[in-house]
Amino acid sequence: MRISIREYTMPRAESGPYGITAGKDGAMWFTEQKGNRIGRIDMNGEVVSFSILTPHAGVMSIISDQEGSLWFTEYHANKIGRMSMDGLCIEYELPTENASPFGITEGADGAIWFTEMSSGKIGKISKLGEITEFELPNPKSFPSFITRGPDGALWFTLNQNNSIGRITISGEIQEYPIPTPNSGPVGITSGPDGALWFVQILGNKIGRMTVLGEVREFAIPTPNARPHAIVSGTHDELWFTEWGGNRIGRISTQGEISEYEIPSKNAEPHGIALGPNGDIWFAEECNQVGRLQMNHE
Repeated sequence: MRISIREYTMPRAESGPYGITAGKDGAMWFTEQKGNRIGRIDMNGEVVSFSILTPHAGVMSIISDQEGSLWFTEYHANKIGRMSMDGLCIEYELPTENASPFGITEGADGAIWFTEMSSGKIGKISKLGEITEFELPNPKSFPSFITRGPDGALWFTLNQNNSIGRITISGEIQEYPIPTPNSGPVGITSGPDGALWFVQILGNKIGRMTVLGEVREFAIPTPNARPHAIVSGTHDELWFTEWGGNRIGRISTQGEISEYEIPSKNAEPHGIALGPNGDIWFAEECNQVGRLQMNHE
């Protein structure tokens, strides 16, 4: 398999791409953390951007729901944003002040679920904008990324609690410890093998957890790689960004890891997503969006 990486520079300076997702329109959508916009890049690399209503919102993670709407977290503005594919934006303010919403996903119940880093809560918002919040056992656990699990529950990383959390759609919470101390879990996703996969930004490992809470860990070859986000691929593998290693990593469901260097130095890769044709797209805070293509020879 031959790997190539292409990078697209944003048309506006100080854009700061952070989160990225595949849209229902066949394009990739991403947050511009510094530019306060939501960007769209098509398969030819053409970029358009749409402004967010609140200035300096601190847009972070983004998803596309089943109906095609884009949902994103506004970390500084304390809001959840929703945008149509023609750029129409609506914002919903959170009941808890200074909650710092960060991770976001769509649940099996059709609601949008998100983490509140500073308040130590998990929130959900209905398509009508009704918000419910669930308090975690440790208010300083720093819930980060969140994903829908294969069991229909929501799974999330507890960055300062060294554990993985699980919440049912009715609000029942469980937490499972990570073997490596002070591992700093961040990104998490549902794997192709029916398990949850997550990255350890401080532990320098990729973790695999079954729905029963059983854990295996795999060390990343590059020291201080600082893995950030992770996504399932198309061939029984997962892909992750290495913020410190300036690489894109690949791990098979058996735990075999390969790494691919990003052409730009200090790219600061964060969000990562699977494109409509199987390419891996990632957001670079250095004002670029990257695209990893595979040629299965």
